[in-house]
Amino acid sequence: MTVTHLRGTVVLGDEHEVGEAWVVGDRLTLERPAGVPDAVLDGWVLPGLVDVHCHVGLAADGPVDDATAERQAIADRDAGVLLIRDAGSPADTAWVHARDDLPRLLRAGRHLARPRRYLRHYGRELADVGQLPAAVREEAARGDGWVKLVADWIDRDLGADGDLRPLWPDAVLAEAVAAAHAAGARVTAHTFATESLDALLDAGVDCLEHATGATPDQVERIAAAGVPVTATLLQVAQFEAIAAQGEARYPRFAARMRAMHARRHAHVRDLHDAGVRVLVGTDAGGTIGHGRIADEAVEMAAAGIPARDVVAAASWRTRAWLGVDGIAEGASADVVVYDADPRAEVGVLAAPTAVVLRGARVR
Repeated sequence: MTVTHLRGTVVLGDEHEVGEAWVVGDRLTLERPAGVPDAVLDGWVLPGLVDVHCHVGLAADGPVDDATAERQAIADRDAGVLLIRDAGSPADTAWVHARDDLPRLLRAGRHLARPRRYLRHYGRELADVGQLPAAVREEAARGDGWVKLVADWIDRDLGADGDLRPLWPDAVLAEAVAAAHAAGARVTAHTFATESLDALLDAGVDCLEHATGATPDQVERIAAAGVPVTATLLQVAQFEAIAAQGEARYPRFAARMRAMHARRHAHVRDLHDAGVRVLVGTDAGGTIGHGRIADEAVEMAAAGIPARDVVAAASWRTRAWLGVDGIAEGASADVVVYDADPRAEVGVLAAPTAVVLRGARVR
């Protein structure tokens, strides 16, 4: 059985690090095994990174074939992402579970949306809003403990007044979230609009994606409810271009998107300062390339979140929140090694010197 000695600074948690650990086969141990190790990896050793908003199997025009999805997953893996919460995909990527060389994947099934109220070829479109609870139960059964709702999108039927509007009646939304919870699944929701957030919180949603429309009062509600928010700053950075594209036909929508773009860093800083758990997610798989976890982390640090908190959110804290071990006795050997401490400078995340997945060095 192959043994690798991890040596330097091995980060177990916020206030817990040790000087060494070992990979024995596909498992981690903090106790020195007998004999001479087959390999030594020196540096700062972190639990494998986590991208909590990623779309394996999706590209700008919709689902991709398995070979393309494999390349996407490998790009994430080589960037140090060894755990992905897939935040909705029109492709069936359950086959990834059988591949020891690809990141661990927690799938949310298909995005649940309404006709003409989301990106074409991305979501499962429900003609009748009353179908949402049943659809949630079906997607919960198909996924890996998560369901993804599209809570708001532009309503083009309003013509020049077209703007972001909620997709679901409050009572239906509450019933749908309850249905997911009864099925043992958690719910995350795409939301840009201010108007959607209170109903999502009332319904007991488990996570928010983007939440760019949150007012100060809503930020306090999110914090009080203990609901995490995935910042997706790489995605929000595109809001200016989205506004320019739609401005001629939908000026109200364009103005709102521009305003959210302008305050994107202040918004994320306000979430953090209020005590909200801010998660790291690239939103890769639509118009954003895979393997950009470091770029997202740098943006979060630029917004004012301390580097130590950004790195913790990209690794051990979010692993614990998702129920997946970090570096612990007997845990799967999923680690990333760096030649400097990313907690001091998040840009270090862009250059892992080694990536070990299920005990095998894959980079």
